[in-house]
Amino acid sequence: MDSTEIALLALVQGLTEFLPISSSAHLILTPLLFGYELQDLSFDVAVHLGTLLAVVLYFRRDLGNMALAMLGGVRGRTTTPERRKDARLGWMVIIATLPILVLGLPLKNLLEVLRTDDTLIALVIASTTIGFGLLLWYADWRGSRRMDEYDINWIAALMVGLFQAIAIIPGTSRSGITMTAGLFIGLTRQAASRFSFLLAIPTILLAGAIATSDLLQARVPADWASLGIGATLSFIVAYLSIHLFLRFIERVSMLPFVLYRLLLGGVILWLVLI
Repeated sequence: MDSTEIALLALVQGLTEFLPISSSAHLILTPLLFGYELQDLSFDVAVHLGTLLAVVLYFRRDLGNMALAMLGGVRGRTTTPERRKDARLGWMVIIATLPILVLGLPLKNLLEVLRTDDTLIALVIASTTIGFGLLLWYADWRGSRRMDEYDINWIAALMVGLFQAIAIIPGTSRSGITMTAGLFIGLTRQAASRFSFLLAIPTILLAGAIATSDLLQARVPADWASLGIGATLSFIVAYLSIHLFLRFIERVSMLPFVLYRLLLGGVILWLVLI
């Protein structure tokens, strides 16, 4: 991989991982559009590590509060109402992660089949980009937007987790589909986004662990300099993306991202069908 390709793919991953526009779709489409070979697994792991570090750093205080509150609850110590809220949120993130543990491998195998056919994967990405974009718009329009992430119960958390499992299919967008679910259950845009980002941490960690295991079994030599640059760039861009998205989402709504998805899906269909 040359420096331009490394920078482009790292920027794409960092920008799209936490926006509701599908990072997996962009990582598949970018090499196809620019005439690059599809990046290898080691680079995917590196740029996802960068985005994982970004979200962990951004939510470090929330994560620390949740961990301490959950540990205190397990030990039976008396906690404050704030601690109980933190513990509850931590358990809801764990519950929402359960569906991906059950459904992740079967859907991953489906994805591997899809990636063997460029035309098929492009059609799938176009369809999911448009379809789930419209679903995001509907959820944003119809959602009551009255609750924050601390109000989520276990049924709602499980629903968000089931929605997330679908996001293994390219074009769906993990962030987009979990935000959609959050809006459907009545979360504000910012609360739906924050819960989605917190849920990304165990999800990316699990996906990275599986990918790393596959990589070690393949015993493919790694270009550590390229991987380091990719991870660093994706980290910087992802951190800025999270910050700006949470700052402006209540004011701008989901509509710009929906319109982008419709435009992107339409362009992909046009390129495939002409």
